[in-house]
Amino acid sequence: MYLATTGRRDAPPTPSGVRRRVPGTVLALGAVSLVTDISSEMVTAVLPLYLVLGLGLSPLQFGLLDGLSTGATALVRLLGGATADRGGRHKQVGGIGYALSACSRPVLLLAGGATGWIATALAADRLGKGVRTAPRDALITLHSPPEDLGRAFGTHRAMDTTGALLGPLAAFALLWATADAYDAVFAVSFCVGAFGVLLWLLLVPGRTPADGKGPAAPPPRARAGSRAGLLAGLRSPAYRRIVLCAGLLGAATVGDSFLYLLLQRRLAFDATWFPFLPLGAAAVYLLLAVPVGRLADRTGRRRPLLYGHGALLLAYGLLLAPLPDTAVLVGVLLLLGVFYAATDGVLMALAGPFLTEGRHAGGLAVVQTAQALARVGAAVAFGAVWTASGPGTALVAAMLALTAALCCAARLLPSTPSDNGVPKPSESLAPDPSERTD
Repeated sequence: MYLATTGRRDAPPTPSGVRRRVPGTVLALGAVSLVTDISSEMVTAVLPLYLVLGLGLSPLQFGLLDGLSTGATALVRLLGGATADRGGRHKQVGGIGYALSACSRPVLLLAGGATGWIATALAADRLGKGVRTAPRDALITLHSPPEDLGRAFGTHRAMDTTGALLGPLAAFALLWATADAYDAVFAVSFCVGAFGVLLWLLLVPGRTPADGKGPAAPPPRARAGSRAGLLAGLRSPAYRRIVLCAGLLGAATVGDSFLYLLLQRRLAFDATWFPFLPLGAAAVYLLLAVPVGRLADRTGRRRPLLYGHGALLLAYGLLLAPLPDTAVLVGVLLLLGVFYAATDGVLMALAGPFLTEGRHAGGLAVVQTAQALARVGAAVAFGAVWTASGPGTALVAAMLALTAALCCAARLLPSTPSDNGVPKPSESLAPDPSERTD
């Protein structure tokens, strides 16, 4: 019989009004993400500058490179999620993803100015991220009470974002100390990434809390094959709507790198300060991730997701508004931080309770893949319109697309049937009765 996931089933009920602790596994995963994000954001912060201003790539070339490297994660997200679910191998599969990302840094060191090698390194990094994301988020879901999923994901994302704050700072310090030696940034990034892999091996438990002894065995249908396990959740109408909305909203999401390039273009500040731009958005994200997660647990996770994309729409508008440069800079970074705080972990917390037992990683991977593939198209389309008609036209097109996507998502996203955003057992979004087995 199909059941909605109950998260951590061995957790005793907590009396009303008593503050619950964040599970230790969530804190361990957050520590790994913090260190790993320092490594990845060191590269991410300087890469647009290196490619567009250093190597002279056009916005279209950068969009193609960024979009294709992101698209490389699509199939491995699904493969990683399905493999992790089979036998409960979330730690093993996630560890492979972290190791793959860390090993992409030496490729950047050897690439020089060769675009092909840079694309290979970016693809390896994104492949690693694609492999690890669903197993990691599945571990958060499995080790957290369902009524606290928003808070658990918010705590993890806050720790992850701490790394996003420290990474650009480290990159800027290295560039300043080494007279713009990008190789130094790539080398230090590799060392930090390797440390993150070590933390994963030492801190993250290798079992789920299903029986306290070892990985939970997948249900009979999940053992039939990874494809069947991945597609089983799509029989739920509400889950299908979540996947569709993730794709629609992702197709209207302009990547951070483009927004930062637009800010640098408008403000015309020295390129040395470019790595600081992500810090403003990351700081806002860090401050709001946990409060927004708690709010989503109390009020339902649908509204924060919609309001977060509304904040992104306002950020697009600010880049076109005839306002002082300082107001545009502060406003865009503030709204971008609100966008991530209200959408990143909240989307996973929204989808988590609607997944069937034993398919946590695969179900989350489908949502993440729909979003990632849509963002590939968004990156390529935005870069193409910018190259052909200028950044203003590209932003107007993005605003129209996001407005349409928000209108559709407002109608399609399922409302959670309980006050805290978690489906009641009698109202779980399971497949049709005719498809159930006793």
